[in-house]
Amino acid sequence: MALISKDKGLPGKRIQENSAGISRGGPGVGDYLAGEADGYVANLKPYLPQELVGGVIPHIPGTEDEAVWNAASQSCGTEKVHYCYSIDEGKIWYLACPSSSMASNPNSWCPMAASLPGKSEYWDRETVYLYEQEGLASALRWDPETGRMQVFLGASRTILPRVQSMDANFVTINAEVAEVVPWKNRMLNTEKLSRATVRMLVFSGMAVSLIAGVILIFGYLSVNMIQRNLTKVQQETERASEELMLKSYNAMQSDTIKHMVRVQEILDGLGRVDSTLVRYDITKNGVQWEALVPPAYIPTVLKKYNVKVDDSKKEKDGRIRVMGTR
Repeated sequence: MALISKDKGLPGKRIQENSAGISRGGPGVGDYLAGEADGYVANLKPYLPQELVGGVIPHIPGTEDEAVWNAASQSCGTEKVHYCYSIDEGKIWYLACPSSSMASNPNSWCPMAASLPGKSEYWDRETVYLYEQEGLASALRWDPETGRMQVFLGASRTILPRVQSMDANFVTINAEVAEVVPWKNRMLNTEKLSRATVRMLVFSGMAVSLIAGVILIFGYLSVNMIQRNLTKVQQETERASEELMLKSYNAMQSDTIKHMVRVQEILDGLGRVDSTLVRYDITKNGVQWEALVPPAYIPTVLKKYNVKVDDSKKEKDGRIRVMGTR
């Protein structure tokens, strides 16, 4: 169908600006994670579904897909829907159709989506957008009174005369130069994410198992390849045992008892001559002791013990200090 317009220059200029076209992008992250990048179809064929609805809903950032899916499900009467949309002037403009209507054309797109606000074929809301395929035609227009988007779908012989009778500019969409707007399907996306999650879990488990196996093999080889030198360990153990036994023997050879007997002997001897032992020191050079002896018993003490008399001063009680050795 030829392009017809009250102002033929403007629509023609629009077509010329979009003559290069915009092709569909490559597979996304989800396709790679799910292992389906090789089966990704980049070249979609234009197809006009036999059941097509459209509408507009408020735009709430972050909830676009959820909102469009809810609206499309209610419009089509089923949750299994294909939908596409654009965002413009704070609103979401969408087209949708039941997934069952795509049975014979799975890898396709609807050229009418290119006329949604913000897309390549959109001009203004006073223009009527047409697309015809295999005897089926669709028209998209905005009601002049309410401003609502209306989608007409039916046989070409019915739709085209009705559109031509409208007092408005109209443009026929060229699917070869229009921007490709792929359909979206929420259930297919959910299943794709599920497959991607399972695939990542499998690969993660395999990676962890492989790392654990490498660690176990490395540990086994390390234990069996390291030469153990037990001779040196045995020598050090025997040396430590000998030193411990020697220290124990020396501790058992303490002369504490001998000195206690010696002190008791001195105390007994001095006690008979009314004397007092005041010091008994054990040093590295020997034993030194001191006692206080009455002057009358000094000769007796000198005969019995090897002592020296310190007569430089006398004690308060009149006794004399004597200093003896072992």
